[in-house]
This record gives sequence, structure tokens and C-alpha cells, in this order.
Amino acid sequence: MAPVFAHGRLRLYLLKLLDESPRHGYEVIRLLEERFQGLYAPSAGTVYPRLAKLEKEGLVTHSTEGGRKVYSLTDAGRGELADRADEIAGLEAEIRESVSTLAAEIREDVRGAAGDLRREVAAAAQEARTSSSPRQEWKEQAQRAKEESRRAKEEARDARRQATAARDEMERIARQVQEQVQSHARGGDWQAGLREGLAELTRELGQFGGGARKETPPPPAPEWTRDDTAAPPSADPARDLERLLDRFRDDVRDAARDLGVDDAQLREVRRHLSAAAAHITAVLHHRPG
Repeated sequence: MAPVFAHGRLRLYLLKLLDESPRHGYEVIRLLEERFQGLYAPSAGTVYPRLAKLEKEGLVTHSTEGGRKVYSLTDAGRGELADRADEIAGLEAEIRESVSTLAAEIREDVRGAAGDLRREVAAAAQEARTSSSPRQEWKEQAQRAKEESRRAKEEARDARRQATAARDEMERIARQVQEQVQSHARGGDWQAGLREGLAELTRELGQFGGGARKETPPPPAPEWTRDDTAAPPSADPARDLERLLDRFRDDVRDAARDLGVDDAQLREVRRHLSAAAAHITAVLHHRPG
């Protein structure tokens, strides 16, 4: 901003204001602000040192009223004003020009600030539009997560249905084995019943592949379960039972080695074995009357 007063002009204008009426320093500052229509207000650090200098030059004197210094012109001060009357008229014109210049600069500052504000608003709008993309991406991620959750629930329901089917199949096999074992046991031939029960369990385990029962012909019974190839009972039934269990174990182990076994199949086989063990134990507890 250009200086409001040229060099020495503020000093002359202070003499003019004091010539109008004695004033204290604050009143001088207020009058200057009014003359410049609020566009310029000198600070106390500008006015008071100049008043003190004028007083030192003998152009101004002061008295104290209410704790304030009230400045007034001396005869020397009025004499200087009279000598510079032409300059006073030019000074008034300079003040008007200064007011116009200040107003123009302020208008320019306002336009610049308005332009800056418009640019900031435009940048903020652009940022808002740009930031909408992450929000959209977040929405899409949330939708994908929702879809994945839905698929996981469907898979869980399918797994429960498969588990139920597997349990039902296990119970069917267990009942079938139990019926065969108990049928022979009631006739007194518990060894044949045990043989056939283990053979049936071996066949069922061989075709039970983790899911619904397949409609395929059952595999042939192991050779050791047939009456025409079975070893005759010995005098030690407990030893005969151990031989049957060994053959059963060997057949199941060979099938597992040849075909492989996964976690799901292992769980199902464990259930079958548990059921078979319970039924066979029940047969061993049975004594024909």
C-alpha cells in the first residue's frame, strides 16, 4: 500500500487539526480516521511521537485534563500554518486522493480475496467430487463383503445338509451291520455273525466317499468272510476273534493306502467304527439262552 502522507505532510496536518481545536492524542487519531472515511487510522506509535516533536520545536504545548495531555498550538505553530496556507489546500487534495487510492487498493484486495475464495471453493468442490470415489469404493467393498457373507452362509447350510446325510447313512449302515451280527448271534454262530458284520462294514466303508450314498453295486465281500473259505473255529474263540479283527484292519488299511483318505472321510470312518464297536461289544455281551 502506498504511503498515505508524503514526507512531512502528517506533521503539517497535525498542526491543522490542533488549530481547529485543542485535542488529546486519542482524539487526533479518531479525527484522522474520520477524515479518511475509516480507510486509514494511524497508530498511537505514529501520532504521539510526532506531537512530542512538535512540542519540542515549540509549535505545540499541552495541558493536563483528567489525566490526559491536551495539545494546542502555540503562537509559533499558528505562524507556521499561516506561512504554509497554500500547502494546506494542497494537503486537503492529497488526502482526498489518498482516500481514492486506498479505496481502489481495498477494492482490488477484495476482488483478489474473492477470486481466491472462488478458487478455494472450486478446489474444495473438486476434492469433494474426487473423495466421492473412495466412498464409492468403500460401498463396493461393503457390497462384496455382503455377497461373500451370503455365499459363506449358503456353504455352511450345504455343509450341514451333507453332515446330516452322512449321519443318516452312518446310522443306516450301523443298523444293517447290527441286524446281521445279531441274526447270527441268535442262532449261536456268533463268529459267522461277527465275520459278516465286519465284512459288511468293510464294504460300506469302501464305497462311502463323503457325501450322499452312491447308487453303485456294492463291492464283493472280502474272501475271509465267506463260509467256504473261513478257517474252522479253533478251541480258542478269543484268538479267532483277534484273527478276524486283524483281517478287517488289514483290509481297511490297504484300502486307505490305495485310495487315500482325507479329513472328512476320516471323521466319517471314525463314526462308523465307533458304531460298529458298540454293536460288536453288545454281541459279545449276548449269551444265547
